[in-house]
Amino acid sequence: MRAWRLLQIFGAIAPATIHAQSSPLAGFEDYVTKSMRDWKIPGVAVGIVRNDSVIFAKGFGVRTVGRPEKVDEHTLFAIASDTKSFTGILLAMLADENKIKWDNPVISYLPWFRLYDDYATRELTVRDLLTHRSGLARADLLWTGGTPYSREELLRRLRYLKPSWSLRSHYGYSNLMYATAGAVAAAAGGKSWDDLVRERIFIPLGMTETNTSVTLLPSLANVATPHANFDSAVRVVTYTNMDNAASAGAINSNIADMTKWLRFQLDSGRVKGKALVSKRNFVETHSAQMAQRIDSAYRVFNPYTHVRSYGFGWNVMDYRGEEMLSHSGSLSGMNSMVGLLPEKRIGIVVLTNMEGNSLRESLMYYAFDRFLGAPVRDWSTIALKEKASVDSIDAKDLRAKEAKRISGTHPTLSLERYAGVYEDSLYGKSQVAMENGHLVLTLAPKEIGDLEHWHYDTFKAVWRDHRDGWNLVTFSIGEDGNVSGFKTDYGGPQEELPNMKRLPDPAPSSSSNK
Repeated sequence: MRAWRLLQIFGAIAPATIHAQSSPLAGFEDYVTKSMRDWKIPGVAVGIVRNDSVIFAKGFGVRTVGRPEKVDEHTLFAIASDTKSFTGILLAMLADENKIKWDNPVISYLPWFRLYDDYATRELTVRDLLTHRSGLARADLLWTGGTPYSREELLRRLRYLKPSWSLRSHYGYSNLMYATAGAVAAAAGGKSWDDLVRERIFIPLGMTETNTSVTLLPSLANVATPHANFDSAVRVVTYTNMDNAASAGAINSNIADMTKWLRFQLDSGRVKGKALVSKRNFVETHSAQMAQRIDSAYRVFNPYTHVRSYGFGWNVMDYRGEEMLSHSGSLSGMNSMVGLLPEKRIGIVVLTNMEGNSLRESLMYYAFDRFLGAPVRDWSTIALKEKASVDSIDAKDLRAKEAKRISGTHPTLSLERYAGVYEDSLYGKSQVAMENGHLVLTLAPKEIGDLEHWHYDTFKAVWRDHRDGWNLVTFSIGEDGNVSGFKTDYGGPQEELPNMKRLPDPAPSSSSNK
């Protein structure tokens, strides 16, 4: 099961409670240590701010499994989608300077920008980019897997992404719209998104150890290694390079710097009393902009919420009668969480070097319960039970998928006739090749799968990155009797799935014998 498919929800089951002790954080370190052991997470770092003071900043565990180097408050982690709130503040700063307006069309800053739908091209605004209401599915395969597209080419390909919903009718999380927001910032600010974030946010806040690219990490000494739990063991995995969609999730930071970000957020965009952004536009970033549906699954995640919406890089909701802003981050081998109780002036950041875990939410809610004087639930234990339930459902779904397999069938053609180059207008080229007597699919530069016959012209792609499990790939046969393309269920229900067309084989080179 892919990490981005993992349903990380928990809460209303098994009402385990722990009596709050006299000090809000009494016993907190023991709870972190026990919980990370239960989740088998090598390293965790936690920072907590209250009333403009850092009251907790500590690392737990190790940077890399099997190695002795400890996590501390200066250990860098990928914060992934917690980058989005930085992009929101950057655009708020540009709005203060009248370089952008929230409700201006994107094409007023990026004249070359096009979407599949002409109406959406004309009407899509900066506000739409930041609130996940573009009507587009995720299509993350465009930037995951090490795709070679530049930032501009990534966005140019959006003209081939068919809308899943009409503009502004539906909340649909989109990293690509935040990548577009970064391009708008660069066009309006006259510098790259990276330079603007560094000059306007990192430097004024004193976030001197934070950066915007994994390519910088090998030269640094104190960096957490990403991990995943698969094949019954915790294993090191590769960093995700998000450089071409950086404004959606490329920041790497640590507790020492992220607690400065918390203080900035809790002080309405001020540093040492100096406002870096106007109150009006700061409030825009924290305001409910796009409603999100609260279904039964989400009520398990937060049983105390009555409203749920999205701001500019923040989920905006209530928790036990208090306004709460939060956002999670997930990349290969890394998970993070940032949470705020603005009216109580309390903020928390949790960084982990393990993908697919709900410890990040568990620690946030556990700490909030302590500060609110509420009955403290053992969120980590509850989350682990919910994960086991979700894993059981996933296993059942796979069994149902396998039950539909029709035995005794054969491919229409010989295997070598399925080999070739295929192309999707959105995603680009993929390749099917013969290798040691079987077919191998390269769906993206780092997504390679061995094809096993399933039934008829459908093959099972067993991904070499074992975390990704397997998917079905179905080839189509044209009127001429040759393979015309393939479809795959790779990516899940929130993705735009690849629909690859077979490209003509290159003509053999001519040679003459003289």
